[in-house]
Amino acid sequence: MASIVSITCTISGGVVNEQYYGGFENNDKKLVRLSKNKTSIGGRRGLMITNVATRPPPPPPPSVTTTPAHHQLEGLVNAETTSPPTKLAAWRSIRRERWEGELVVEGEIPMWLKGTYLRNGPGMWHVGDYNFRHLFDGYATLVRLYFDDGRLIAGHRQIESEAYKAARRNNKICYREFSEVPKPDNFLSYVGELANLFSGASLTDNANTGVIVLGDGRVVCLTETIKGSIQIDPDTLETIGRFEYSDKWGGLIHSAHPIVTSTDFWTLLPDLIRPGYMVVRMAAGTNERKVVGRVDCRGGPAPGWVHSFPVTDNYVIVPEMSLRYCAQNLLKAEPTPLYKFEWHPESKAFMHVMCKASGKIVASVEVPLYVTFHFINAYEEKDEDGRVRAVIADCCEHNADTTILDKLRLQNLRSSAGQDVLPDAGRFRIPLDGTPHGTLEAALEPNEHGRGMDMCSINPAYLGKQYRYAYACGAQRPCNFPNTLTKIDLVKKKAKNWYDPGAVPSEPFFVARPGATAEDDGVVISMISDKNGEGYALLLDGSTFEEVARAKFPYGLPYGLHGCWVPKD
Repeated sequence: MASIVSITCTISGGVVNEQYYGGFENNDKKLVRLSKNKTSIGGRRGLMITNVATRPPPPPPPSVTTTPAHHQLEGLVNAETTSPPTKLAAWRSIRRERWEGELVVEGEIPMWLKGTYLRNGPGMWHVGDYNFRHLFDGYATLVRLYFDDGRLIAGHRQIESEAYKAARRNNKICYREFSEVPKPDNFLSYVGELANLFSGASLTDNANTGVIVLGDGRVVCLTETIKGSIQIDPDTLETIGRFEYSDKWGGLIHSAHPIVTSTDFWTLLPDLIRPGYMVVRMAAGTNERKVVGRVDCRGGPAPGWVHSFPVTDNYVIVPEMSLRYCAQNLLKAEPTPLYKFEWHPESKAFMHVMCKASGKIVASVEVPLYVTFHFINAYEEKDEDGRVRAVIADCCEHNADTTILDKLRLQNLRSSAGQDVLPDAGRFRIPLDGTPHGTLEAALEPNEHGRGMDMCSINPAYLGKQYRYAYACGAQRPCNFPNTLTKIDLVKKKAKNWYDPGAVPSEPFFVARPGATAEDDGVVISMISDKNGEGYALLLDGSTFEEVARAKFPYGLPYGLHGCWVPKD
């Protein structure tokens, strides 16, 4: 199972150190000026909120504290002297390798909010004067927001992966990233690179996709390579080291989004030798993965990409997309339009349902062709006698459009070209009565969230259960990337949308109020990259979707991907 082809789904990136950062300014000319929408509510910098009430604007915050100068990157201007206005920071490399300071809060942070929000994602997109191609190539930047007694302390730091450290030492890419490969110095080094590819040694460990809290409290940053599982200290953001699995299963890739609870860690291991997936579980407090069962692919020639997957109380749902891993594309020195994958619509698409307790496959149905990065949630649909008759699985679906991968090139994101690359909320119904086909329909009217929705979160108490609300990034057209925050109501089929013109918000993360009984009783945390090159942390009320508080960063941060919540002890 540990084969070359198992490398193909890397969603990761490369690295830059202090002396490299300044060179990125050469690409600022690629950033276009965003339109200046003067419409405002409450007079706050053109802020627009639809379907929600707003509060009077608070006074502007004073400047923020910063860390000592040795944390600043060489050759860069001071963080307080930000780059010229109207230059979005979302797609530009981070300005410092690390920073920490207390932020001045506008509004009021709920006193019950005590803990740390961590967000991981690519944040450095060049080595020396070489600029990376793709969003997923960037070296991981971990951001921390610590809430306590109404105060907010923020910080960020680079994850010290081997890929990052090697790039710092050698001033070049040394590991295979999502769209980047090391450039050989000569023929012998090229042969050595191929040998390392077959062994997996050249595969990146750049953990730039997500961050999770295991049931025993350990915090691990992840990407789709298994070697890219890196444990960090949530208080200091220091890299502790690689998270080593103690079992015999090996493998080179897994889902970037495992399912994590206080007792379990579930993930999928794609097998490209015998096309299929191993469903594995790791108990809290251990490093040992145990195989629960195996799903053999019904299509081919390789397993479909599994960036994420859903579960219910009793079942693991294994998606088999027609966007499939491709070893041949991996071997190429330059990226193909679909990078490590190939589109095989003739192989069809399927959903497999496995019993958690027994490992038995209880359903395997054909479904309409689809492309998704992220599943939202799943639950069991029961009849009037309480028998499970189907599984409902919701996802952010790209209308079976594979061009999303190429449209996430940095040059496309920086150009604000207005290409429609955004998914809709899709709902699979997977029957368990032996019916051979499942269905895929819109979970709600796409215009409710601007015909674009991704990067979802839910109340974690509703994981695998019937739920009503989800929080996501939506769209205010025209745009080529999600530019709003949206709360969707899957019962009323309605959405509330928050919008700051010209800004790019990151994944909205829901934190429930302790003791809450209502599903949406809590706050939603996001980080915003605004049109002026600056950025701020944002809190929205989980119920009303009204702004509760914001706190400005000393400078704009790059776009991040996924986060987690570490409650205060």
